[in-house]
Amino acid sequence: MANWQFIDSPAEWEQSLAEIPYAHALQGWEWGEFKSRWGWSATRLLWRRADRPVAAAQVLARPMPPTPWRFMYVTKGPALDYADEELVNCVFNDLEQYAAENNALFIKIDPDVPRQWGEPAADQPLDPVGQTVLHLLDRRGWRFSPEQIQFRNTVLIDVRPDPDELLARMKSKWRYNIRLAQRNDVEVNVGTAADLPIFYQMYAETAHRDGFLIRPEAYYMDVWQRFIAVDQAELLLSSVDGEVVAGMLLFFLGSSAWYMYGASTEQHRKLMPNHLLQWTAICRVKARGCNQYDMWGAPDVFDDRDGMWGVYRFKRGFGGEVRQGIGAYDYPVRPRLYRTFTQTLPQARSLLRKLKGQA
Repeated sequence: MANWQFIDSPAEWEQSLAEIPYAHALQGWEWGEFKSRWGWSATRLLWRRADRPVAAAQVLARPMPPTPWRFMYVTKGPALDYADEELVNCVFNDLEQYAAENNALFIKIDPDVPRQWGEPAADQPLDPVGQTVLHLLDRRGWRFSPEQIQFRNTVLIDVRPDPDELLARMKSKWRYNIRLAQRNDVEVNVGTAADLPIFYQMYAETAHRDGFLIRPEAYYMDVWQRFIAVDQAELLLSSVDGEVVAGMLLFFLGSSAWYMYGASTEQHRKLMPNHLLQWTAICRVKARGCNQYDMWGAPDVFDDRDGMWGVYRFKRGFGGEVRQGIGAYDYPVRPRLYRTFTQTLPQARSLLRKLKGQA
């Protein structure tokens, strides 16, 4: 049996997290500190077995006015070995109790546990660990969340092979586009915090072009600057004749890296700056000693009906493997109130969107 304790030491948390399977950058100390500056509180729970860290859950919480309840969220966690059914049961039980004892209406988790590998197919096998976890969640009363905040599916690249093999795994057109960008003197450089305003301008342009909502600039500057400052993120910028035309932010934790934010302009797109940008990212992730590059996001529906289909096709060309995740699950501490909340939330958001459109 594993026992948990509160952790208030950044060094102890980061060191423990690096030893635990299924750890994610959004479970890192700095992410909790960042969210605590934007309306959340962060509490870190660490489970030990024989004095060895075996599970971790950074629980974010925020009030739900005008109710007395709180919403709790273990972003991209908890981290633990999901093949260890006894440990999974222990951690879920402790999270349920913690939520009940701390005035939560419900608690949400969304660990990167695979449900299936590859694109959906009739004969596709189910991941055995994922299926065990799903059965356990069902038995314990967890429910598939109507609000999937993070991406459920993604594309993963194993960056351990040598560069020639990594290139060989790509689609031929992608290799051609990388070489085209190199021949046309497209440059990719590591940016600094001073370059973040340029990156945000591109990010806002990308959001307008692709039709997704973004937060205020101060929100992004807060997280981007801090993660770069502690060497847990890296800004890459692609330029043509000195003009920045594309960029991305990589996040790092342990042996994994994530393509968390990407942006581009409409300039010089025929020179394929985004292909060279991704290839540079793969090389830098590998050079940093990581094993896995998570390209952060794939469609829920794997055809052109999904708004992410074009972005997904771009990512898939780099030779990665699709991981379909189990998604986010909620544990309703107060089931009847939870049902009311989840039924009225979509209606309230629809009304807010209409009011904003009239403003």
